[in-house]
Amino acid sequence: MSMTSQSLSCPRLPLAIYRQVASHLRQVPGIEVNLLPNQPGEAFDYLQSQVGGVLIEYTDQATAISRQKVEKILAYYSQIYGNWENFAYLDSHEINLAKATEKSEKNL
Repeated sequence: MSMTSQSLSCPRLPLAIYRQVASHLRQVPGIEVNLLPNQPGEAFDYLQSQVGGVLIEYTDQATAISRQKVEKILAYYSQIYGNWENFAYLDSHEINLAKATEKSEKNL
């Protein structure tokens, strides 16, 4: 399966809203989503989200309509919480770890 992906962060987005964004995006056909942890060594701050970003992966089943829906969803949240930024973060091992953590949390 060939996938393209993008990692995004919205500094003002709370944890609960990151989860809401991920849930919303998962409803789009051909889209897989994982929440990403904060950068290693980043200081804990109660006023910031405890999620570093969101990894959006476009599978082979993602259509132009799917991509448009993703853009609309992201635009909706950016109007409320501020602009999305590219989140250059992870190597492939850390991405796989983030995916495994997300899956285990869903099974709880």
